[in-house]
Amino acid sequence: MTSAAEPAQPRPAATTPTPGPASTPTATPTASYRLQLQPGFTLRDATAAVPYLAALGVSHLHLSPLLEAAPGSTHGYDTVDHGRISEQLGGEPALRALAAEAGRHGLRLIADVVPNHMAVPVPEQLNQPLWQVLRDGPDSPYARWFDIDWAAQPGPADAPDRGRVLLPLLGDRLGAVLDQLVVDGEVLRYHDHALPLRPGTAGLPLPELLGRQWYRLAWWRLARTELNYRRFFTVNELIAVRVEIPEVFEATHGVLLRLHRDGVLDGFRIDHPDGLADPRGYLQRLAEATGGAYTVVEKILTGEERLPADWPCAGTTGYDALRRIDGVLTDQAGARRLAERYEHFVGAPAGPDPAGAAARRGRADMTGPRGELATEVGRLVRLAVRIGAAEPAHADHAPWQLHDALQRLLTGYPAYRPYVRPGEPAPAVSAEQLRAALGDGSADPTERLVAELALGRLGRSPEKDEFCVRFAQTAAAVAAKGVEDTAYYRWNALLSLNEVGGEPARPGLHPEEFHAWCRYAEAHWPAGMTVLSTHDTKRSADARARLAVLAEQPDVWAAVAAAWSAAAGPGDDPDGDWALWQTLVAAWPITPDRLVTALLKAAREAKLRTSWTSPDPGYEQALADRARAVYDDPALLSRIEEYVRALAPYARANTLAAALLHLTVPGVPDLYQGSEEPLHTLVDPDNRGVVDLGALAVRLTDAATPRPGDLAREKLHLTATALHLRRDRPLGAYRPLTVTDLAAEHLLAFARGDDVVTAVTRLPYGLERSGGWRDTVVELPSGREWRDELTGRRFAAGLVPAAELLAGSPVALLTRKGGA
Repeated sequence: MTSAAEPAQPRPAATTPTPGPASTPTATPTASYRLQLQPGFTLRDATAAVPYLAALGVSHLHLSPLLEAAPGSTHGYDTVDHGRISEQLGGEPALRALAAEAGRHGLRLIADVVPNHMAVPVPEQLNQPLWQVLRDGPDSPYARWFDIDWAAQPGPADAPDRGRVLLPLLGDRLGAVLDQLVVDGEVLRYHDHALPLRPGTAGLPLPELLGRQWYRLAWWRLARTELNYRRFFTVNELIAVRVEIPEVFEATHGVLLRLHRDGVLDGFRIDHPDGLADPRGYLQRLAEATGGAYTVVEKILTGEERLPADWPCAGTTGYDALRRIDGVLTDQAGARRLAERYEHFVGAPAGPDPAGAAARRGRADMTGPRGELATEVGRLVRLAVRIGAAEPAHADHAPWQLHDALQRLLTGYPAYRPYVRPGEPAPAVSAEQLRAALGDGSADPTERLVAELALGRLGRSPEKDEFCVRFAQTAAAVAAKGVEDTAYYRWNALLSLNEVGGEPARPGLHPEEFHAWCRYAEAHWPAGMTVLSTHDTKRSADARARLAVLAEQPDVWAAVAAAWSAAAGPGDDPDGDWALWQTLVAAWPITPDRLVTALLKAAREAKLRTSWTSPDPGYEQALADRARAVYDDPALLSRIEEYVRALAPYARANTLAAALLHLTVPGVPDLYQGSEEPLHTLVDPDNRGVVDLGALAVRLTDAATPRPGDLAREKLHLTATALHLRRDRPLGAYRPLTVTDLAAEHLLAFARGDDVVTAVTRLPYGLERSGGWRDTVVELPSGREWRDELTGRRFAAGLVPAAELLAGSPVALLTRKGGA
């Protein structure tokens, strides 16, 4: 592990790992294209799209999870059977047919892997390993598969010391729904749920029958405080799998590894590695099993945090790149001014760091006694109590003191999680982060105890090792749910900042910081992915590109928002109004249903006036009514359309700049389905719909034909041009280019080797208001002349006026043959 203050040592590029048995050599992708497989877009549909995707210029298809998922799953992360490729998607024959067709077009496949959890499906027998655990309890051979704290729940009446699993699936307290439970042979049914009965208990009276099972049926509201299996974040329907156990790894990865050996799969994306007990160990085992296949991890890096240098992978899935690309295209001073105007608009008290304060409150809410992650914190408390009972030196810390200490540590932890392996010295950066969580030190003995246990510094025992591992896993859940899924829906100054891996408290990025990050990525993780839009982003890249313009006109936007609120009539939720207007701008044109769905999800995630678990029907109806009323006011609609139209030239510049940066900075660009044209989508499910790739294929055939005002063709042409460039030649070393004169801050330019140059406009609204490019020049590397691949125009080497270079387009992609 390395810290921001101590950069990792350079590591070799993951270009040609040793192939596994019977596999073809893994090649580093030049670019990948993410496809969201679902019943409406199957592996057969993906096969039909292969000619288009090859013509677009990618080298790899990046497939969402492939293993059998819950019926009707639109994402695939709710696995029910690791033993087969999803029949809903076409099964293994369809996957092999896709791989064959892809191979004929020079493409390979990357698969999304879900190692952390499985579904608790309805009906439950769809997950056979879990079904057997529910039937046979801790004696089941599958009991080790799942992360269950058996001791946290009293066992069946005849085995009270052996524990059982809490199943919080009842719609009311047990006594209120007893008449809805039906014994059907060896199955206990509750509406659509079907649960196995422990052998020999089917004939018992219902109360006795319930008391003899290896599971306890409970009201769903008990989950947050009494659940005794680890979940994916706070989702009761996803139970954690202990993939750190070799036999579990082999059973859950067998099909995918076989397909890799057969040459069907070329690489892997690893979902949520921070949920794993030992991310490094998992990646080592995967690398050994695949001979070093191309692998990227969905690791969210906070601030200047670095990916651990000892992880055997190519890099992250690219949210760190998203933050830098968005950041360099966002006006830092303007974003701060916009935050001030937002606080005034909503009547919030002024504070030194409102975005950071919102994040801390979100974390604290998650870990409180009745917080959504209270059961996870409670499990750590029980472990600490057992440690104290076994060792007098650590005794007499009351459960409430331990809970308070854990809440403080988890609230203040500045990253997702520490990476401490029991038996190894704690990484210095993890110790530093824990000190920061306690305010650079604490005199409280309970806080010190908890911190030392989290760092594995108090020796070894099963309980101490488990505490160390489980603290890290819990910290990751607190960060994801408390910050990204709570605070980022509460603090709405500029919605484009509230993104996965984002830092609303530190908006904007200076070009020199951007160049420094690119050089770091090139030196340490040259084959890591870069992304702009994904199935998890809260707003697509083009929606964020439009919102970024607001940071350049904070006073204008504040006046616009106030005027629209006045036009909409009296309301009691100014924060909701601010978010409503920005959402309309980001996704315009948008249907009322899409708008309301996104706003309701945001309000429930914020958990201030309504939530998923405690909805306020009156508030939600008022929110929906106010959003829908916009469409009944022609004058207001006209004003919204006019404002979005006024933003269009600057949003176009941001869209094209972000796209070209994405495709030419160090790393492997991963394109989200449909994003080769402007895509203005919101948080899921809005961003997971089926894309008409056939229509895109038709438009690709004439995308290069100039059509003034047609941003869709312009972006598609840019994307295909840059992808083909990457596929046809390796991009060389990254080198910032010198830009001078008054508007220099508005031009970001860099070379990739001696034969490729990227130049993009940044902060276009400010550029226009300051008088344009004037005498600004960029120095193109000396030697042969340069050709803009997007327009065909040619330029001599040396000093070139920015006004000439970017005449007619806010971006340029220059190449030349033979280098210098």
